Amino acid sequence: MTGPPAVVAAVRSAVRRTLTEVLAAEPDASLVLVAASGGADSTALAAALAFEAPRAGLRAGLLTVDHAWSDGSAERAAAVAAQGRNLGLDPAVVLHAPSPRQEGPAREHRRDALLGAAVAHGAAAVLLGHTLDDQAETVLLRLARGSGSRSLAGMPAVNGLLRRPLLGLRREQTREFCRVVGLDVWDDPANDDPQFLRSRVRTELLPVLTEVLGPGAVPALARSADLLRDDADALDAAADRAEAGTEVLAVEGLTVDGLRRLEPAVRSRVLRRAALRAGCPPTDLSAAHIAAVDGLVTRWRGQGPLSLPGGLAATRRDGRISFVPDRAEEHPRAGLPTEPKGTSP
Repeated sequence: MTGPPAVVAAVRSAVRRTLTEVLAAEPDASLVLVAASGGADSTALAAALAFEAPRAGLRAGLLTVDHAWSDGSAERAAAVAAQGRNLGLDPAVVLHAPSPRQEGPAREHRRDALLGAAVAHGAAAVLLGHTLDDQAETVLLRLARGSGSRSLAGMPAVNGLLRRPLLGLRREQTREFCRVVGLDVWDDPANDDPQFLRSRVRTELLPVLTEVLGPGAVPALARSADLLRDDADALDAAADRAEAGTEVLAVEGLTVDGLRRLEPAVRSRVLRRAALRAGCPPTDLSAAHIAAVDGLVTRWRGQGPLSLPGGLAATRRDGRISFVPDRAEEHPRAGLPTEPKGTSP
């Protein structure tokens, strides 16, 4: 008896491994959901989940998000949900999450909607259809923004309830999967819209890289993300140890003396975490912001508060770095020292 075509087996095997991991982490799991848009990646993932979940003793369902970007978006989302039901996925739910026609806000609205639905349905995981090609695009985008190693590590295979089984597979494989099993796919026009930077990376930059560097360029970018993730994990662990110590954290903020003793890569992580805890939006807090805050520790010459995203400011006072509400109008002479000069090198 012959098995399924190789591409079908590859996608199903990736999903099977993920379901095994879900059950290992949560033995009582009963439901796993897939986030689907109607494109080849998520359609292949949905079909593979519908096949593998019953064999693992799990129920499988589908979520599709309608951002209301076009007049026909509701009908498109309903069609995706109907295809999920035809595959045997139950529940198959449309999540209404209107957002501005911008990549960042749409991503945040989609994530919130998916996680909210997962909790409401008691799901053990939500599977996302990101492929190796998506990973390569992410690395390039973050590289261009001057991101640190954690960002350059790309998208993790597991992030809380979210799991990405297809990060080891190419986009062309998911399209071939759908062709082989006879599934209709929908090519979202937004994927080719030059308004979106990711679309331009996908349609313009990656083809040039592949032409110049060869077909191994995209897999190499994804491998770089894997290597950087190991480095980032080690540095995050060092930041955990630093924050656990009493010489860095203080009630009023972070101690300058404690921060100065840390290695730069660890110190930047401690500063970034503190800024995020204070309310800085993670998508807006850049490496340049953290470098400027680091200057309050290592290159302080009396400079005043630094404005940060989210209406916050970083300030140095009495040997502490603190993140406070930004009241720029209240400190027009922000360059005045907040502690005596000469207290740091």
